[in-house]
Amino acid sequence: MTRALILGGTADASLLAAEIAHARIDAVYSYGGRTRAPADQPLPTRIGGFGGASGLADYIRREGITHVIDATHPFAAEMSRNAVAACAEADTPLIALERMPWVRTQGDNWIEVADVDAAVAALPETPAHVFLAIGRQHIAPFATKPQHAYTLRFVDSPEAPLPLPADVIVSRGPFTFDAELEMMRARGIAWIVARNSGGDGARAKIDAARTLGLPVVMISRPELPERPRVESVTEVMQWLGHSTRLGA
Repeated sequence: MTRALILGGTADASLLAAEIAHARIDAVYSYGGRTRAPADQPLPTRIGGFGGASGLADYIRREGITHVIDATHPFAAEMSRNAVAACAEADTPLIALERMPWVRTQGDNWIEVADVDAAVAALPETPAHVFLAIGRQHIAPFATKPQHAYTLRFVDSPEAPLPLPADVIVSRGPFTFDAELEMMRARGIAWIVARNSGGDGARAKIDAARTLGLPVVMISRPELPERPRVESVTEVMQWLGHSTRLGA
């Protein structure tokens, strides 16, 4: 009998949870615990880490998990690496649900960099309004360029003082193209720092930047171990041996 574990936290993970619940597949949805008020899911939900790869392997065995779906954010590299190691240790099938990265198109003004430190270095020395669309865990290095006026956007209000002065927007996506355009214009955004997460849910800011002719410092995805990978919920459901209500 199938018992699936979804390592979630993305919009695609939520779509998958809805399909799995509709198909009445026994499953558990796991949040990493970085968001104080995560979105409700139609499946039994756990929040928090597993204690590394060995802890995840123990959980898989203890809970009788037969299939693991890594639907975490493409930059949740540690969790994805742990999933590969844990599933190998527990001899449990693993598949990654991961949208393709965004690809530069005509009109994009991207500065592609390998990591956050390189993104800091890519910003100009002249003061500018900068939108850091990278999550709260990665903003501290930008304090080394305090001349900029930073705009941050979080799902939750910060509980502790931030490492740099910033205009903080508290809002949960997805965000529309028109809303992103309005936000950037209202705040005089001149530079954007983003992670290449791919998919449609976070793409509006990239499209808005292209429309406004703004430079985007685009952080490339981290390298991950080889694992089976698909791009759609439908393909995950097929992997589980079930059909889906979705067309893609």
